Amino acid sequence: MMIMLMMIMMMMLLLMLLLLLLLMMMMMMIMMMMMMMMMMMMMMMMMMMMMMMMMMMMMMIMVVKVVMMVMLVMVVVMMMVMMIMMMMMMMMVMMMMMMMMMMMMMMMMMMMMMMMMMMMMMMMMMIMMMMMMMMMMMMIMMVVVVVVMLV
Repeated sequence: MMIMLMMIMMMMLLLMLLLLLLLMMMMMMIMMMMMMMMMMMMMMMMMMMMMMMMMMMMMMIMVVKVVMMVMLVMVVVMMMVMMIMMMMMMMMVMMMMMMMMMMMMMMMMMMMMMMMMMMMMMMMMMIMMMMMMMMMMMMIMMVVVVVVMLV
């Protein structure tokens, strides 16, 4: 019985470890994605700057002013968009974390329940054994008494 209990415990532990590993993996993935996004945005910004420079070089003063205004607006918009994207990503990550946590909690609960059940079973078995022993003793006593009587 004890061995069985041990085995189950081990299994549970393994399961937990696996879950943790999974969580780590997911985290890593999300981080990577974030990094990629950042890189892309940086690149875009660089491009924009380059374009602006080029425009300035090429055009006359008046035109440059207009273009600069337009570019500025574009950059601002891009910034806004990026901010929003980042926020979304963060939200997603948070949600994932929450979900994982919930899962873990559930698992824990299940384990606890299992343990309780096992304990109960053990107790029952013990009680049964005790009863059996008592019965056996009684029987033996009876037999002894009968033999003594006979003698």
